Amino acid sequence: MHDLLFWLYFVNSVALINHEIDSAYWKEWELFRLPGGIAGFLLLHVPIVAFVLYGLIQVHERSFAGLIFSLVLCIGGIFAFFAHRYFLNKGRPEFNTVISKALLLITLIVSVVQTVVTVYVMTR
Repeated sequence: MHDLLFWLYFVNSVALINHEIDSAYWKEWELFRLPGGIAGFLLLHVPIVAFVLYGLIQVHERSFAGLIFSLVLCIGGIFAFFAHRYFLNKGRPEFNTVISKALLLITLIVSVVQTVVTVYVMTR
């Protein structure tokens, strides 16, 4: 089950990092009213990407910390889907392409499955 969790975390990380690349295209800092423009947005993502990648290492090492990183990544993926769905429903044009929506949907699906697997591993 740990191997499955590793690969779910890996796929989720790839989807979320690609979503963040897409976010730079859509100027997500304006959508969420974050200060600093592109420079601030990129600086914000240095620790976020480091966190995601370090979490993958922890999951691979089968540490308890890896399970916590996994849950945090899942929460982030689920939040990303619903936050962007909210803005799309309000008529915002950002993230209204097939690939943007596909990345968000993949993130949601994998995050839900990953949450179930993480909780299963935690309770074993």
